[in-house]
Amino acid sequence: MIPLLEPLFQGDLAAHGEKLQCADTVPADAVRVAELARSPALLADVLQRNARYRGVSGADWRPVASAWSLEYIAMLLPPVMAAASMLRHVFPIAAEHTWVRLDAHGGPVGFHIRHPGQSQHGADAAERYEPLLWQHLAPLFAALCDLTRLAPKILWSNTVRLMEPVFDVALAATDRAPSIAHDRQLLLHTATWPRDLRANPLHGRLRNAPVKLHRECCLNYLLPHEHHCNACPLAPEHRGFG
Repeated sequence: MIPLLEPLFQGDLAAHGEKLQCADTVPADAVRVAELARSPALLADVLQRNARYRGVSGADWRPVASAWSLEYIAMLLPPVMAAASMLRHVFPIAAEHTWVRLDAHGGPVGFHIRHPGQSQHGADAAERYEPLLWQHLAPLFAALCDLTRLAPKILWSNTVRLMEPVFDVALAATDRAPSIAHDRQLLLHTATWPRDLRANPLHGRLRNAPVKLHRECCLNYLLPHEHHCNACPLAPEHRGFG
């Protein structure tokens, strides 16, 4: 684990912190994320292996891409967000500077960076999260959508549903620090990106309903032997909620 993260990822949380490694030598089995995003053939091979593993046949890889993205994001977010919001430290996590290790089924195993990044105590949330959201996830999501015709809003909705619990843990660990609450408000509940007024793809990804629902279905129910999650807007028991 990166030493900076060790105080934050103790006990049961240690496995999450270990998903991001830092060393000058890149593991031989790692793929640069930028190359994955730039090469349709490479990305197709990853998704094809993952589709076989999930028992998916046919040409519709949309649910595979969504399920793959959920695993990917779930590993990437905790160490990167903990550093950005709790420590005000930014890792060099842009797609050009990050490598992902994949298993035999194309599933993500962990991430690698070559440099530890730098402290950015004076930076706002938009600046601290720019490398993660706009320089890493945005190009990877664009590649996934171009290849599979998956709607981008599904991938950003997947991101929000996994950012929320990370913020929950960070707030609980810091006695609800106002700075972390501010990060959450800016990232998830602001319609435009503060730095340049682009549309914020994270905004509006949760529905107001008697129960808390995801704004977009992740398509998990289309995978063999899977079903709607408890917060799925397409689940039969939720379809009357707007």
